[in-house]
Amino acid sequence: MAKTKPNQQPGLPTREQILDFIETSDQPAGKREIARAFGLKGQDKIGLKKLLRDMGDEGLIDSAPGRAFHKMGGLPKVTVLRIVDVDDSGTVWAQPERWDAEGVPEPRLRVRERSKRAALGVGDRILARTEEAGKGWIAHPMKKLKSSEEQMLGVLHEENGALFLKGVEKKERREFRVSDVGDAQPGDLVLAEKAGRPPRMTARIVQRLGDPFAPRSFSLIAIHKLGIPDTFSDEVLGEADRVAKQKLGEREDLRDVPIVAIDPADARDHDDAVWAAPDDDPDNKGGWKAIVAIADVSFYVRPGSALDREARRRGNSVYFPDRVVPMLPETLSADICSLKEGEDRAAMVCHLRIARDGTLKSWHFTRAVVRIAANIAYEDAQAAIDGEDTNGNVSAEMANTVLKPLWGCWEALSKARSKREPLDLDLPERRIELDELGRILSVAPRERLDAHKLIEDYMIAANVAAAKALERKKAPVMYRIHETPGREKLVALKDYLDTFDISFTLGQVIKPATFNRVLDRVGDADFRPQVMEQILRTQTQAYYGPANHGHFGLSLGSYAHFTSPIRRYADLVVHRSLVEAYGLGPGGLTSEDAANMERIGESISQLERRAMEAERDTTDRYVAAYLSEKVGQVMETRITGVLNFGFFATVDGIGGDGLVPARDLGTEYFRYDEAAQKLVGEDSGEEFYLGQRLPLKLVEANPVSGALRFELPDGKGSASSGSFRHKGKPKRVIKRRGRPKNIRHQGKKR
Repeated sequence: MAKTKPNQQPGLPTREQILDFIETSDQPAGKREIARAFGLKGQDKIGLKKLLRDMGDEGLIDSAPGRAFHKMGGLPKVTVLRIVDVDDSGTVWAQPERWDAEGVPEPRLRVRERSKRAALGVGDRILARTEEAGKGWIAHPMKKLKSSEEQMLGVLHEENGALFLKGVEKKERREFRVSDVGDAQPGDLVLAEKAGRPPRMTARIVQRLGDPFAPRSFSLIAIHKLGIPDTFSDEVLGEADRVAKQKLGEREDLRDVPIVAIDPADARDHDDAVWAAPDDDPDNKGGWKAIVAIADVSFYVRPGSALDREARRRGNSVYFPDRVVPMLPETLSADICSLKEGEDRAAMVCHLRIARDGTLKSWHFTRAVVRIAANIAYEDAQAAIDGEDTNGNVSAEMANTVLKPLWGCWEALSKARSKREPLDLDLPERRIELDELGRILSVAPRERLDAHKLIEDYMIAANVAAAKALERKKAPVMYRIHETPGREKLVALKDYLDTFDISFTLGQVIKPATFNRVLDRVGDADFRPQVMEQILRTQTQAYYGPANHGHFGLSLGSYAHFTSPIRRYADLVVHRSLVEAYGLGPGGLTSEDAANMERIGESISQLERRAMEAERDTTDRYVAAYLSEKVGQVMETRITGVLNFGFFATVDGIGGDGLVPARDLGTEYFRYDEAAQKLVGEDSGEEFYLGQRLPLKLVEANPVSGALRFELPDGKGSASSGSFRHKGKPKRVIKRRGRPKNIRHQGKKR
């Protein structure tokens, strides 16, 4: 018999039984249907009403129109939807009219229209029955309701006396005639409502956002496009101000320990700091003791508070070149939780004992008060260790007494890292430098220093310790999971490596070292970057969850994110679990959150992907803006993708993918070899292949969409293919200057 919770009336179904019924019911499940299903009468119905209210307060269920219930974070069986798009194929897409699930991205449903006579258009509202199908949702319209409008971001332009709106997304090829321009002018970035369906879709301007080429507009586009919350309510801001004034209470006092925070020079918050010294314990001869101090966010952001609900809704901070959209208000993220030099701060501290070979001998966690000895930029820390001038930013005493022991302990951690052989892909990260007005000064690869690797290895050690500490307590863990690549991707990698005469055995046990050996065989060949990118594409996407499947890329069996609770909700969950498991005071993980770890993990994983897309799109826009002044120039590029309609290339050292359409390559037929990812001229044998370096002329750079377009310098297919040649049989043929219908497929259809 199922157990009842404390204060739950005997004879009532459990919360789990109610959730199962709601989720599996083939009709809307209201109080009456639930009572009937479990045979409840009289007083039991009154008890059920209270239980359902409690479940709503606990965030387990929500009510839909008609007083039917559905699982929180899910869709009601019957609900009101709004039509948000009708694509070129005629497929209608909808989203819920009301969506209050905190931290769960709004679902997108494919609408099955019953009749083309009553065709649905963007802005229409419908009452629909919803159905989960595979990884998506389907909506079955029941009734058309009073119409509303759907918003989009675009740039206004004039053509032959008429005004049109062009969407900011690369994939948005349609333009919409503007029915109401408001106070906007041609060239403005605007928020508009679109209505109707092709071919009579129109747009009405509802908000002028300003100059789309102004630097701060690039991140604003991503924020609006992806629905990222970028303002805090008065309730949340007021709560942040109140909790920031809390007394720290009884804690371990580490204010005399010279802990330092090493961060980027332009860091907006400081949530981690480190210290190390030789271990004087005879049982750890030649070993080290270390401290990783992390902002104690769980002390300020309590479960169920307005701050907590908002942090879960955001999932993480989003970092753009010109701004940060924080997970927490700046009162916390940039002030009271930020580990600033000379200020007393609340910290969750991981105490580590590290053997001379870099293995973790022991660990324990405390709540402490720390006073950071210094905030040091990566570049200054590296210069101090290398004996170079730091312009007075790091004293000789600090370098000798604090930094050198940190580097000594890191040498031990590096030994352990080398032994476990994590995936070693040295792919450059782009750094966009802006002036005080937000204008672009430069776009260049970010330098990777030993100081970066040092902090990374200390953070990894603390993350491992957090996961293992919770496992020993049999407490809930929000793991950071990176699973082994699937067979389908490994087969694709093998086919690709075959074109380089590099063997790859599918039957072997796949480890990160397996891929490292491949790169060892490639050596310094000019195609090394594209092999690294292909290996990266082979990897699965990391995510959060309570079931441990290990971290393949880091070659670790247990791994959690503990070190960035200012900017990641996952880390806050781990902190709360440690607080609860080790009895460290208030702010521990609640039983409700412990029971819903899987749902929380799914939500924050989706929100992380949203943030990554926003950051990537904004970087592409900045790169396009930077290159827009170089249109017409020939520049060195590298091919980053080859498809049947052409290839993509990126500018060396800058980035940004631009298309070279196959139709612009000349008059010769080109065959597309999918396995080798190359185009081959049918008559000349000329090749365009993944990773190839070649000069290209930049003919278009659109900062609003982030799109680039290149062409061959002389307009002909005369680029040198270099010394390396791929092998393999071409599979598809493309005719230059032809239309898509001229593509002829050879071999088995896919």
